[in-house]
Amino acid sequence: MADFDAIVVGSGISGGWVAKELCERGLKVCVLERGRPIDPSKDYSDHLDPWEKPNFDRISDADMERDFFVQGQYYALKESNKHLFLTDREQPYERAPNQSFNWRRGNYVGGRSLLWGRAVYRLSNNDFEANKLDGEGVDWPVRYKDIAPWYDHVEKFIGVAGDRDGVPQVPDGEHFLPAFEHTCVETDLKKKLETLYPERKLIMGRVAHLTHLSDEQIALGRGKCQARNLCFHGCSYGAYFSSVSATLPAAKRTGNLTLISNAVVSRLVFDKNKNRITGVEVVDRDTGAGTTHTAKIVFLNASTIGSTLILLNSATEDMPTGLSNGSDQLGRNLMDHVKGTMVQGTSDDFQDRYVFGRRPIGGYIPRYRNFPKHVETYKRGWGYQVYSGRGRWNGNSAGIGQVFKSQNQTPGPWSIVLHAFGECLPNESNRVIAHATKVDKWGQPIAVVDLKLGKNEEAIMRAAHQDAIDILTDAGMRNLYEIQKPENNLNGISGAVHEMGTARMGHNPKTSVLNRWNQSHEIPNLFITDGSFMTSSATQNPSLTYMAFSARAANYAADLLQSGAL
Repeated sequence: MADFDAIVVGSGISGGWVAKELCERGLKVCVLERGRPIDPSKDYSDHLDPWEKPNFDRISDADMERDFFVQGQYYALKESNKHLFLTDREQPYERAPNQSFNWRRGNYVGGRSLLWGRAVYRLSNNDFEANKLDGEGVDWPVRYKDIAPWYDHVEKFIGVAGDRDGVPQVPDGEHFLPAFEHTCVETDLKKKLETLYPERKLIMGRVAHLTHLSDEQIALGRGKCQARNLCFHGCSYGAYFSSVSATLPAAKRTGNLTLISNAVVSRLVFDKNKNRITGVEVVDRDTGAGTTHTAKIVFLNASTIGSTLILLNSATEDMPTGLSNGSDQLGRNLMDHVKGTMVQGTSDDFQDRYVFGRRPIGGYIPRYRNFPKHVETYKRGWGYQVYSGRGRWNGNSAGIGQVFKSQNQTPGPWSIVLHAFGECLPNESNRVIAHATKVDKWGQPIAVVDLKLGKNEEAIMRAAHQDAIDILTDAGMRNLYEIQKPENNLNGISGAVHEMGTARMGHNPKTSVLNRWNQSHEIPNLFITDGSFMTSSATQNPSLTYMAFSARAANYAADLLQSGAL
């Protein structure tokens, strides 16, 4: 008899959702998390005053070089929250030569759900049809109508602040909370943009923050967003969505959840005769002791690269290239968003205006190139994250006495930044493999990541950069500053922390790993609902889509189990 009905590997954004849905369906669920437990009252640093953070919250050069050479390139890493990041030494990985992919990971219960950017945009039917229409990758085995009800389900629970904009590239939800407001310079750009380019829409960003509370959210102990923009320190209010503030508490209150932290998964146990995963082998993070937990179904939610490594490391004589890899697609088609161009402009207007509070998100310009039909020399497109504010009011301007006070009493001009997130095409040569000889401290092979920038990604980056310059110039912005230039970012795809695609879903078991329900084509009781399943990357931030597919797959698996089909 199995120890549990289901095992979920990973407690992050997707794993938390699987646990919640399965527990609420009455299944006994074990969540295995390689990181340590989290205590918001001790581990979050959003309650610290500035003078309680050493060195202006900057990590020392010695610590950066020793522990955070890769992780430290992420804007959110600070002295006061560095304990939430996995150090480079603790779990190393390698990159193919002349590439710059950075793998950023959490190190605690809740995973990267505590440090994500929280932008939530739905994929459109255009995104789900893209591969079939332009011949890249394989066709998605679902369409928007299949996922729309699950987007609604997820958005209602997590809380999404946003407007119903009527923009087909990012379909509206049914349960949006009151949105945050545009700044005056964004409102001005919005009017000018839609006059100059009617097909280009500037909307307020949609973000997983509570601007209004439901009874269920109150019951879970969540509070309203205070607009402090301290989110990467953790949120003591539980105002932004994370596994720790929402899905795991919801699962726990059912009485069906067993959460085991510090459990590093080494491999899945496969029974050839039953054609089933029967258990999950783990190594205790602190003691090194080995344990096997058994279950009727297994969900992998260890992150795209993490889940791939587990399956590769679970190879058998009959599956020598990894479990569920008869298609030879496991580890292939790795994608991330192209993020190598950023342009800023300043405005002489609105000098009598400032902002109230610190929004957790800015504006957004959804993809407009090659939409709805392909017309460019390149395929797909990009969206712009839009940032704006007034600078020079931070106490750092030079001077002594009255000069210092004067310099720091008046804010600088308004500025606005367009930051492009471009689509990455699926490519079998972009992949993750397990190193043949190098292992981490728990004896597990380390990842080798090979993610190249293709000609199409390069073309997208260059076109997005020129469009940003044209938009800001035509809108009357001055002092254009190219913060990031495409020519300086041609050695890899990295930075968005949106890696995905290494166990893609598809119609055909010969060309994909998973079916339309995130279920292995080859092993019926194995499901994968982290970013691995993505068949294309689209341009939108992907976490909302991971959550919707996770909830959908969990309920499908529960149906199969409770009907006796599994």
